[in-house]
Amino acid sequence: MKTTIRNMKSSKQLLFVLIGLGMASCTTNPESIEAKQEQLSAYKQEVLVLEEKIVALEQELDASAEIEYINVRALEIQPQLFEHYIEVTGNVEADQEVDVSPEGSGKIISIGVEEGDQVKKGTILARLNTDILDRTIEEVKVNLDLATTTFERQQNLWDQKIGSEMQYLQAKTAKESIERQLESLQAQKEMSVIKSPVDGVVDVVYQKTGEIASPNVPFAKVINISHVKVYSDVAETYLTKVGKGDTVTVEFPALAREMEAPILQVGNYIDPNNRTFRIRIDFSNSDNLIKPNMIALVKIRDYMAENALVIPSLLIKEDFQGSYTFIVDGDTAKKVYVEPGVSDNNMTEVISGLEPGEKIISEGFDQVINGSPIML
Repeated sequence: MKTTIRNMKSSKQLLFVLIGLGMASCTTNPESIEAKQEQLSAYKQEVLVLEEKIVALEQELDASAEIEYINVRALEIQPQLFEHYIEVTGNVEADQEVDVSPEGSGKIISIGVEEGDQVKKGTILARLNTDILDRTIEEVKVNLDLATTTFERQQNLWDQKIGSEMQYLQAKTAKESIERQLESLQAQKEMSVIKSPVDGVVDVVYQKTGEIASPNVPFAKVINISHVKVYSDVAETYLTKVGKGDTVTVEFPALAREMEAPILQVGNYIDPNNRTFRIRIDFSNSDNLIKPNMIALVKIRDYMAENALVIPSLLIKEDFQGSYTFIVDGDTAKKVYVEPGVSDNNMTEVISGLEPGEKIISEGFDQVINGSPIML
């Protein structure tokens, strides 16, 4: 800038030299004195005009040199979809998880599965000792054969009108009583066989061969995790914002996986201890990677605006008059007061104070005040 001013001053000096040379030439030029005086007046007038222009330009350059522009960056805001989510912790449960116990008591004589085996409903897991029961069944079968023979003979006689009705009825009752006894014993024997009640995987075998099994002691755990369910407790303040069928996002941090699914059930009970209600979400788990008791993060949308003006939350400041931000107004920063709404993920909806297409200062906003000269 100083070089430009020096060049202008040099030009001014050169102009004076040229005028001087012109005046010097006047002494030797045969032109009339009057013409030369007119020419001299014209030269002086030109010098005066140039001096005025030089002074004005110098003043303008000096004024520009005093203004310090602040480099900023701006973000043009446009209406967009804005959503707010709440996040709650969930717990994974297997669709079917059963601790299998025998219906009767006895010593385990054989185990037909190992941990990790895939089983179907009805698969025999183990058998209990039934030696005494087997002998009793054999004795009852012998008695049943005798009772059956006796009944058949009495029936033949009764059909021939021989013998009394009482003898026929006694033989029939004796046979039916032994048949019921045999059925009872066979049912008891059936209860000594431990079967899987569901399709699934044998996750744990708690007992070993030779140990005593009973209905009060689990023998094995069978789990079916081809489908799983996630339960989450949601604060009662969101009761009106959560409904059956609403789509939620469930994240499994251990798997780095996100899945979407509808809410299958909304609880009808508020827990008095923590003021929450329970929701349930079901998932297909074909690869069996989602395990029972795994932690899940459930994201539930509780607010949505289709044409919202949204800006980064850190660009909104506060003073005694309220919340404000800075926008670009020509080559200056302008302070505007806004009404912030819902915030989510470091972004805030602005309800009023901004218009679509306006540019807010996104970088350098902490260096400006209202009216600061800026440069994009």
